[in-house]
Amino acid sequence: MDKKPLGKSNIYVSELTLGCMSLGTDKKQANEIINKALDMGINHLDTADLYDFGLNETIVGEAIKNKRDQVVLTTKVGNHFNRTRKDWFWDPSKQHIQNGIKESLHRLQTDYIDLYLLHGGTIEDNIDESIEAFEQLKKEGLIRAYGISSIRPNVIKKYVERSNIDAVMLQYNILDRRPEEQILDLLKEHRISVLARGSLAKGIFSSRETLQRKGKDYNFNYSLKELEAVFDQLETLAAQFNLSTSGLLFQYVLNHYAVESAVFGVSSITQLKANMNAYLQSKKRVIPIDKIMNITKAVYYSEHRI
Repeated sequence: MDKKPLGKSNIYVSELTLGCMSLGTDKKQANEIINKALDMGINHLDTADLYDFGLNETIVGEAIKNKRDQVVLTTKVGNHFNRTRKDWFWDPSKQHIQNGIKESLHRLQTDYIDLYLLHGGTIEDNIDESIEAFEQLKKEGLIRAYGISSIRPNVIKKYVERSNIDAVMLQYNILDRRPEEQILDLLKEHRISVLARGSLAKGIFSSRETLQRKGKDYNFNYSLKELEAVFDQLETLAAQFNLSTSGLLFQYVLNHYAVESAVFGVSSITQLKANMNAYLQSKKRVIPIDKIMNITKAVYYSEHRI
């Protein structure tokens, strides 16, 4: 699998990132999924301290403890949580970030994090204080690079202006193309890598059955009828190139020059293999990206969405 540079750092991440939030709490199954992903060429794992209130980090740490040198590890901080009460509040303070790294390192059974992300952010935050905390952790060798996971362009722009971030994780897929207008060009200009989460649009286009089951709950203001129309066109186009719809979606996201890795989540080996096969098949074919764009352009730019 191709590997891409992470910002201006010396870190290289695979074109696919395994998002670990969906792994679940079965440690044996999660361990099998992670190891299979590594065997198939994925080197980048993404977790967060908030996922299952720390348990996800613990599971990931256990799975990679004997192969840490094979993994680019990303985790996140900023949500001050109480595992007993299962509640949390936003806290991007320097103190919380410095305490959070200690707890994450313990759960992950490692002495450094490759990429440490602020897990959210608002324009009212003391951004300079947060940046100071990340820069200090970098000087101490506890992290190799840092960035922000956010869907807010105004917040991301502040970090671009005032920090040395190497990566931004944001939602980007064929249905949610807002980053194309709002932020992707700016990030590329500053050599900041984009990690595209939600690249498969929650998997709703993996099959018609899945679309019918999950389509009504898709939260980006698409009606089920509109989603069905998009799926029909994706399926037709995919068939022309002997691809799956998931393969088209991966290629759409990875085609953008700002995107270095597409993040996807799975809860089974079967799903992992299906997504890997979709990616590998799409790499063997020349896909007309403009045709994929046109499938959703009318929907995305329709008047009631502006």
